[in-house]
Amino acid sequence: MLTQQKVRHLDAAELLAAVLDPGSYRSWDAPVVDPDPGPEYRQELAAARAKTGVDESVLTGEGLIRGRRVAVIVSEFRFLAGSIGLAAAQRIVNAVERATREGLPLLAGPASGGTRMQEGTIAFLSMVKISAAVRAHRQAGLPYLVYLRHPTTGGVMASWGSLGHITAAEPGALLGFLGPRVYEALRGEPFPEGVQRAENLFDQGLIDAVVPPGQLPDVVDRALSIVSAGPHPRVVPPATLSVKPSDAGAWQSIRISRNPRRPDVRQLLAHGARDVLPLNGTGQGEKDPGLQLALARFGHQSCVVIGHTRPRPSRQTAMGPASLREARRGMRLAEELGLPLVTVIDTAGAALSPEAEEGGLAGEIARSLHDLIGLNAPTVSVLLGQGAGGGALALLPADRTIAAQHAWLSPLPPEGASAIVHRSTGCAPAMSEAQGVNVASLHANGLVEHIVDECPDAADEPKAFCRRLGQAIEHELGTLASAGIAELLPRRLAKYRNLGGLLPPVAPRSG
Repeated sequence: MLTQQKVRHLDAAELLAAVLDPGSYRSWDAPVVDPDPGPEYRQELAAARAKTGVDESVLTGEGLIRGRRVAVIVSEFRFLAGSIGLAAAQRIVNAVERATREGLPLLAGPASGGTRMQEGTIAFLSMVKISAAVRAHRQAGLPYLVYLRHPTTGGVMASWGSLGHITAAEPGALLGFLGPRVYEALRGEPFPEGVQRAENLFDQGLIDAVVPPGQLPDVVDRALSIVSAGPHPRVVPPATLSVKPSDAGAWQSIRISRNPRRPDVRQLLAHGARDVLPLNGTGQGEKDPGLQLALARFGHQSCVVIGHTRPRPSRQTAMGPASLREARRGMRLAEELGLPLVTVIDTAGAALSPEAEEGGLAGEIARSLHDLIGLNAPTVSVLLGQGAGGGALALLPADRTIAAQHAWLSPLPPEGASAIVHRSTGCAPAMSEAQGVNVASLHANGLVEHIVDECPDAADEPKAFCRRLGQAIEHELGTLASAGIAELLPRRLAKYRNLGGLLPPVAPRSG
C-alpha cells in the first residue's frame, strides 16, 4: 500500500530556484485586478498576500533551463491553497499566450485545490479559457510540459494540469479530480489510500515519470533537446544501403527471428539511439507492456518512437488494444511537435483474449492504420523481427520501411496459415515460402526500401546490429527531412496503392 512520506514541499519561488539556471528568472506578472470582493474575502486575500509575499496563487515568467529559454507557470499553494480565481486565470492565459507568440516551450508546475470557491461559477468557467490557450500553444507546435506537485486536484487537474505533451509528477504527490476532504464530507468515509498518489498514477499509465524537483531540469533538458533540435548536419550514407536480402529461406528467417535473445526495441534504443526519453502509457489510464513509447534521437535526427516489446520470462507482452491507444498517443505527439515517427514492428501477433475483444482490438488496429497512412509527419517503419497479423500491420504504413535481414511479415504466424489451408500446422515451412513473408519477397514487391544485415544473426551481435540499424534510421529520417509533408503524403499513399502491381497508376491531375 502506498503511504505518503513526511516531506517538505517547495513553494513557488523555491521550485523556480531549483529548476531554472541561477539568476535567469524574469517575471511576466503585471499587478492583479481583483474582482469586487466582499469584506471577508478581501481580508482573506490580504492575509494570503502577507503570508506568502506574492500577490496571487500563480507566478509566471521565463528563465533558462540548461541555457535554453523556457516560459514557466508555477502555483503558490500557500496562497489560498493555490486556488484559481479570475485574476489568477487571466495571469495564466496571458503567460500561455505570450509563450505562444514568442515561440517558447512552456513548463507548468501546478499545485492547487482547484477553483476558488469565493468567486463561484465564473471562476470555475475560467478553466475553459485556460484550456483554450493551452490548445492554441500545442497547435502552434510548441512543447507544453507539466510537473504535477503536491497536491493538485479539482479544476486545475481537470484542465491545464492534464494537457501536457509530457507529464511528470513530484514523488508522493496527491493528484486527482476529487479532493479527499470533499470526498469524505460527501461520502462519510475516507478516500481509499494510495489511489491518488503520483506513483499509482504512473503505474496506471496516467503520467510519464515521477521525479523529485532536483531532477526536473534533467528531464526538461532531455525532452527539449529532442523536441527542439536545430538544423541537422548532412547524414553520411550508411553501409547498409548496399545490403541485399538474405538468401536464407523464409522458414529459416522465421526460426532465427524467434530466438529469445534477439534484440528488440529496448536494445535498439539503448544501443542505436543517441538520446532517449521513455514515455509511459496512454495518459488516459492505460498502460500495456506490449508497447514502448519514447522520444529519441538517432544521431542528430529527433523522432517519436513506438514499438512492440518482446516477451520477458516473467511477463507476456502480446499487443492488446491499450498498446495501440498508446501508439496513437505517439502519433499525435509526432504531429503536434513536428517530429517524424518511427515504428518498430516485432510481434508474434496481437492478444487473443476476451479482454482484447471487449477492449476493441479490431477497431484500434483500424484506427491505427487510418492515422498512420494519413499522418501529417514523416514516417519510418522498421521490420525488426516477427511480423504476424494485425498487430504488425497496425504499425506498418510509412514513407520508408527498413527491415532486418531475417524479419518477416505475414497475415498469421505460418502455423496458423497452415492450419487454415491444410488443417494442420505441419505445412508451416511451405506456407511461409508460398506466402512470400520474408524480406527478399517484401523488397521485391516494393514494401522494403532499406535492409540491415545480420552477421549472420542479430542475436549473436546485438549491440553492433543495433548500431547499424540506428544509423539506417538516422539516414532515412534525414532523407525525409528534406521533403515537405505535401510531397510525402501522396508518395506514401501511392506506395501502398500500387503494392502488388494489379492496379493502374493514379493519373496526375491536370492544371
